Amino acid sequence: MTKNAAVIGGGIAGTATAIALRHAGWAPVIYEATEPDDGERGLWLTLAVNGVNALRSLGMDPAVVLARGFATPVLGLSGATGRLLAELPLGGPLPDGTVTTSIRRADLSAALRAEVRGQGVEIRYGHRLTAATTGPDGVTVTFGNGATAGADLLVGADGLRSRTRRAIDPEAPEPFHLGLLDTGGFTDGPVPAELASRPGEMRMSFGRRAFFGWATAPDGSVWWFANPPRKQPVRPGEFTPESWRAHLLELAEGEPAAGLIRATAEIAGPWNTRDLRRIPHWHRDRIVLAGDAAHAVAPSSGQGASMALEDAVVLGDCLRRHDGVPEALADYVTIRRPRVEKVVAYGRRSSSTKVAGPVGAAIRDAMTPTVMRLLHRKGDPQAWIFDHRLPDL
Repeated sequence: MTKNAAVIGGGIAGTATAIALRHAGWAPVIYEATEPDDGERGLWLTLAVNGVNALRSLGMDPAVVLARGFATPVLGLSGATGRLLAELPLGGPLPDGTVTTSIRRADLSAALRAEVRGQGVEIRYGHRLTAATTGPDGVTVTFGNGATAGADLLVGADGLRSRTRRAIDPEAPEPFHLGLLDTGGFTDGPVPAELASRPGEMRMSFGRRAFFGWATAPDGSVWWFANPPRKQPVRPGEFTPESWRAHLLELAEGEPAAGLIRATAEIAGPWNTRDLRRIPHWHRDRIVLAGDAAHAVAPSSGQGASMALEDAVVLGDCLRRHDGVPEALADYVTIRRPRVEKVVAYGRRSSSTKVAGPVGAAIRDAMTPTVMRLLHRKGDPQAWIFDHRLPDL
């Protein structure tokens, strides 16, 4: 008898989880609050080699899913003066040719939705979870539009502000503001050579007043982001598009990032950057969390999407190997919690280096080349992230 699963959230974590459940013999339905065009707020992301390999474990061809992206296997790190401090590998290339890839979030989401639909999984829009109750044989889900659904399993892949997490534990911790804002955009075409990064390079700069990152796409346009420091979260409506552009130009004055800002017609954001401290309870009875709902990581980690894809693979594998749902969910949490909490801690440390004061910035720029040489003398210290392997579903 086929088991039914309700997946809350139609983003990267939700669609990947639905694919994994199909491989494990389940019949999932995805419930999403908003239509796709209403919810694609993100700019672009880096899918590291471990995330690319997770796509393979889910039975997908990365060349197809990531067709609209481009390889960015190298990180060039520069200081406040513009001097190159270090060149670092971003994982790979692995023996199978896998490399870290940059892709617009909307393009990755669209590719995963296409895969889901191709497997016959239904996505029901306009369904925002309001309650979930468990019984001896299943879960009953209630939505804001008055609809209800019954399932053998409920997966909360509904992001940082997860309602499923509240259903599991009303006392779960709130997301933590990391003291940074997030913003960025895409230039309206090629830019002068002095503003572009080299092909295949992700360039990041400890600017004097904000952290900037950018990569040059195959068409010559530049994809960029900025992390201005901000102790208090930004409020909705606090900036207009014009005032935000002016603020960014002031922060980037005299730096290459100012040219990228001027070459961009539409700047997205600002958004607050947050992560989640340790979540005590990832599951209860037949309800479980995946992706940001369980372990939102700072953007500085470059691992948000990759962790969501890894979650999907491990959850599907546990459900395939265990006859009982509670046992499968407990095994999933046992496997995933140590890794993702280590990644969350790594992302938080990386975020803290972006907000150093003038004295701290000078010390950081002076020490970084030596520190990086020492850290890499025996190989890549981030190999524990990039070289992680998963079972094939």
